This record gives sequence, structure tokens and C-alpha cells, in this order.
Amino acid sequence: MARPPRFDTDQILDAAVRLAASGGPGGVSMSAVAQAIGAPSGSMYHRFAGRTALLAEVWLRTVERFQRGYFASLHSDPDPRPAARAAARHVVAWSRAHPEEAALLLHGPWEFGRADWSEEHTARADSGNQRVYTALGALAESLGATGPQDRDRITLALVDLPLSVVRRHLRAGEPLPPHAEDLAEECAAALLPTAP
Repeated sequence: MARPPRFDTDQILDAAVRLAASGGPGGVSMSAVAQAIGAPSGSMYHRFAGRTALLAEVWLRTVERFQRGYFASLHSDPDPRPAARAAARHVVAWSRAHPEEAALLLHGPWEFGRADWSEEHTARADSGNQRVYTALGALAESLGATGPQDRDRITLALVDLPLSVVRRHLRAGEPLPPHAEDLAEECAAALLPTAP
């Protein structure tokens, strides 16, 4: 009877997150992750085909965890305005609760080797991105924001500005200030199209 694996996939990916948060994507290697969890380097290849697969999985698990809460926020209220404000707050609140994962996401998928990902990993990433664009498009439509400038305004309000609130502090190694969620929400509210 085979022994159960000593380290599960989440433990491996958790170690990879820590390494990426402290040293960027370049700090994530099969041997570095193995050393971080006290596993033989060879055992890593039983879970991942190689470093590219490891990088893809650590990116995808992180972004999918973020997106679950983001989608929940976007659907948290039948009125699109409170839902939009909740989504902007979520970006900051999730980053506060998960600073290592948020630091990882600041790098972007291309720094995690997206150009070399498998078809399966690429399809997962594209599917998640499409869900975000579809959700933002539906929210824009419900607000009567139908033109290209209106849609860009929604993206700025619910993605770009909340990320900028987070980025400056995380890159400086500082905790997010207590008012960060309020600031993201206020900016989002100010950019939302006015009611017809």
C-alpha cells in the first residue's frame, strides 16, 4: 500500500505564494518550494510537470480565490450601485486579508510564465478573465453605461483605482491604511454613471 503524500498541493502552493510575495516570480522554483516545506526536490515533480506548471497553478489558484469574492460582491445587491461599491471595497479588503497573495497578483500572469502555460492553464485564465469582463459589462448595462467611455469608466472604478489604492502600499511593504476600503468605495461611487 502506497504511503499518503506528506505534503498536499495546497501546502506546496502556499509555500510558492510566500516565495513569490517575498522574491517575486523569480524566487519560485521547484527546489526553493521543496526546501521551504522540507520535501525532497524530486517529490515536486509528482505534483507538477515542471516550474511552468507550478507557476501557472500558483497564479491561477490565487486569482480564482480573489475572483470568487469579487463575483460575490458584484452580485451582493440587486441595485447595481451598492454592488459596484462593494466590489471596489472587496479589492482592498481581500488584499488586506491576504497581503502575500495580493503582492503576488501585482506581478501579473506574464511574469508567472503565461506565454508558456499549457492549453488547460491558459483556458482557465481566459475563462476567469472573461467572467470578469462579462460581469462588469452586465453591471455597466444595468447602470445604463453603454458607450466605450462609460465601460472604461466602470473598469477604472471597479478594477484600476482599487488596485492602485493597494499597489502603492504593498510595494512599499506598508500595511494598508484603515481608510483604504472607504477610499476605494468613494472613488468608485464618484465614477459611476449618474442615474438617468
